[in-house]
Amino acid sequence: MAAAQYGTGARFDRPYQGFAPAGTELRLGTSGSAGLEPGPLDAFRRSLATWADPTSGKNYLFPGATALMAHNGTVVERRAVGYAVKYADATHELPQDQQVPARNDTIYDLASLSKLFTSLVAVQQLEAGALALDTPVAHYLPEFAVNGKSDITIRELLTHTSGFDADPVPSLWKGYPDIPSRRQAILDAKPVNPHGTTYLYSDLNMLSLQLVLEKVTGEPLDELVREKLTEPLHMTDTGYNPPSSKLSRVAATEYQTSPARGMVRGSAHDENAWSLGGVAGHAGVFSTVDDLAVLAQTLLNGGVYKGHRILSEHGVKLMERNFNQAFPQDSHGLGFELDQIWYMGGLSGPGTLGHTGYTGTSLVIDPASRSFVILLTNRVHPGRATPSTNTARRGIAQALAQAMPVVAPGRGRSWHSGQGGAATSTLTTGELPAHGTVDVTFRAFVNTEPSDLLSLEASTDDGGTWNPAKLRATGKGAPSGDVDALSGQSARAWWRVRAELPNTGRLRLRWRYTTDATYEGRGIDLAGLRVTDESGTLLDGDRPNAPLTADGFHELPSTDSRAANGFRGAS
Repeated sequence: MAAAQYGTGARFDRPYQGFAPAGTELRLGTSGSAGLEPGPLDAFRRSLATWADPTSGKNYLFPGATALMAHNGTVVERRAVGYAVKYADATHELPQDQQVPARNDTIYDLASLSKLFTSLVAVQQLEAGALALDTPVAHYLPEFAVNGKSDITIRELLTHTSGFDADPVPSLWKGYPDIPSRRQAILDAKPVNPHGTTYLYSDLNMLSLQLVLEKVTGEPLDELVREKLTEPLHMTDTGYNPPSSKLSRVAATEYQTSPARGMVRGSAHDENAWSLGGVAGHAGVFSTVDDLAVLAQTLLNGGVYKGHRILSEHGVKLMERNFNQAFPQDSHGLGFELDQIWYMGGLSGPGTLGHTGYTGTSLVIDPASRSFVILLTNRVHPGRATPSTNTARRGIAQALAQAMPVVAPGRGRSWHSGQGGAATSTLTTGELPAHGTVDVTFRAFVNTEPSDLLSLEASTDDGGTWNPAKLRATGKGAPSGDVDALSGQSARAWWRVRAELPNTGRLRLRWRYTTDATYEGRGIDLAGLRVTDESGTLLDGDRPNAPLTADGFHELPSTDSRAANGFRGAS
């Protein structure tokens, strides 16, 4: 990747429309060259080191990891921590001189990120006319129709609405003696729900799709991925069953005793994929952050990279389109998950694409900001009984989201809270001598999950008790009517907010942002705080001496200060 000389970054509150220019190529740069604030990226680096440090106690998540962040074509973070190989067996570490540090070019087992490669090949076949979304799978594989599967469609495989159970039962590796019998078991699998009635994430969907693709093309899946994806995009470290010549760069996964595989390295960690020779629709692909970055930018570009097109813009839009509107918590394009805050954090939104993998991998692509993050880990090394990596997955997405600036309308004073879970931030006025009806207006940029709320509260007893005010917001994506609190991630737009309070005498106001213990969006920004009554202005939040006390909110530098410090956000 070439070094960036300069960059113009998008503001998070001014999302892009449409694809990035088709000629956008990745280049190495800095937060400043990409128009990003450095603080959140610095904090992520510290967290990444902690997550790979065994002495950090409950914060220890994985032996090793490699992370990459990119914005508007500029790679602003590319960093490895910990070890790709650390253990000799389930409990014993290798001698220090035999341990292998993780590197930026370490090759990781992607686990279920492999499903994206199967899906991409499927969309290519849709565009070629070899498949049709709403055609039954049995049209292509007549033997698939057994056990009530005659009406399951290609679309239902791609969106996990086929009715299949999560995994083959019995497992392919344990229940069948050879690859032909395992492939037959996929064809014979019996659904546990009527097709189209339930979302249930299932490896059987992509295993079935693999058989379809191989039937309609006459080629095995690994050759399809190589010919149609990795070779055109020059993803030279991506594929199934990495060659022995690259083993020194491959991260180890689990020490397995059942099956008796020993320390798994360079072979698919997923036992069902391994039992199929390492080539499976649901798992088995190995890759690096650099190769996955090319794939992510290709999708942001509308299906093309360096002149090599793997999908039309229409094909990419199919992967971004939510086909699962009947299942609101499980938004899904063709292959890609959409709008999953549990690992997308502050980058989450209706158009945000991503996927995770059991080995501790994740990819999040945010077309609205032309950004993506990649986290590859070996969290199952040496065993799978480890903490969830979701904290790290959200952490990398959150860091990039908070590094993209939000600029207050009118260039006045503004405050931000990007707090973690189970916390409260407040911005409180001094006593306001109100007379008659009090009119409160402010601007709010709200990027939170539905259960994390911004409210305005009033007190007339010096803060002893606080009562919520009814809010009315206007602007793109704002809630309709009067509400007690504001939340949401879909708009990425500033709202105008107003509240009217009766004559309350000794009045204090506070803006209160509360989060629950689960997930968070980018957070809350406030600006343009005004309180007036019949006598005039009681509070002008843009004045430097405005009586405001922040707890959890912090005042942002002015737009002019940011420019002086090298910020080059889009105007």
